[in-house]
Amino acid sequence: MLVDMFSEMQRAQRWTAQGELTVINNALEQARLADRLGYDCWWTVEHHGADEFSLASTPEMFNVALALNTQRIRIGHAGVLAPFKINHPIRVAERAAFVDLISNGRLELGLARSSAVEWERFGVAREDAQPQFDELPGMLEKMWADEPFAWNSNLISIPELNVIPKPLQKFPRIWCTGMSEEGARTAGRLGLGFLGTTVMEPVEKTRKLKAAFDRARQERQQPVARENSGFGLFTFVHCAASRHEAIASRAAEAAMWYVNTSPAKLKFSRSALLDVIRAAGAGSTSWRQAHGKADAGTEDCDPEDAHPVIRLINRQYLNMPIDPEEAYETLSSIDSVIIGDPEECFLKMNKIRNSGVDRLLCLQQFGQLSHAQVCSSIQNIGEQVLPHVSSEASTYRSFSNAEL
Repeated sequence: MLVDMFSEMQRAQRWTAQGELTVINNALEQARLADRLGYDCWWTVEHHGADEFSLASTPEMFNVALALNTQRIRIGHAGVLAPFKINHPIRVAERAAFVDLISNGRLELGLARSSAVEWERFGVAREDAQPQFDELPGMLEKMWADEPFAWNSNLISIPELNVIPKPLQKFPRIWCTGMSEEGARTAGRLGLGFLGTTVMEPVEKTRKLKAAFDRARQERQQPVARENSGFGLFTFVHCAASRHEAIASRAAEAAMWYVNTSPAKLKFSRSALLDVIRAAGAGSTSWRQAHGKADAGTEDCDPEDAHPVIRLINRQYLNMPIDPEEAYETLSSIDSVIIGDPEECFLKMNKIRNSGVDRLLCLQQFGQLSHAQVCSSIQNIGEQVLPHVSSEASTYRSFSNAEL
């Protein structure tokens, strides 16, 4: 399994111009460290107007800076918002090719259907988002080819032109970002790789996504220039030197901050998101449902909720005190929350690997974690965990005390 970095470029406090510059410079320093340590790819998201949750509104520009600050780590955009009113297909092809050239062929291009908040801000009709997503990969392949390009469909008409520049890679790999089995099927039927999301959900959810992806790939009939069979997963990761330091870092509370902040900033239902966590992969609620409606965020705030994870998330939401050891122990029971010492992180990553994931996107800069804590985690994973998880062997020998 390849180990990647995933960046939202967060700052869990009020924005200032100097604060924004600090987030950008810190991200570049973290990327240089990940580059030296052998992480495979750095993935930058695309959000607009997300305030402290994400400064990644211009990922294609950040990716140029990333290319000039690193040597070998691949450069992922996860993902370009696909609706044509947000990113015109010609501009997607041009900017992606430029990043591929300036990085000497290191581009990985993810595409995202986007969500209600972007549809609203850019005037996208909800019913147009999926058809435009489906059409974009085929357009990119033709725009990157050597012959002139033209396109005419019921969605968009583009007169003939030669789209330049062309990427250094003949056809960069294309990925589909998604949160549901429907998204995994979309990736499979289009011949794209899949970058999935689980937020505080069990490995069983990942297995379902992988099964949906594999079935769609087997049934696909439409040819593609470069099929991508990769299956990746995004999740929280914080690796401290010891269990004691993992607790003291309060990384578990930083992960809860992510859950509490994302609904308001991305305008989807907090209650539905908590239902996803509460269901623990039982299938009663999906991420797609969470993104399909909004609420005021106050519908599910019981600080004495019977579900231990929901109880702590609600207590944080209500600004109530939380014991860091209780937070750590409670979130430790969740497969997809990788917080702990190197051995704990290795065991959880290996479990995810065995579910069929071949690329793990590690969100290590999140919530209130300091830049120093983030860099320490990147280094601990890179030096003590990555060599074992990325091994081709089907089984790994356990860590010894000497190795820790």
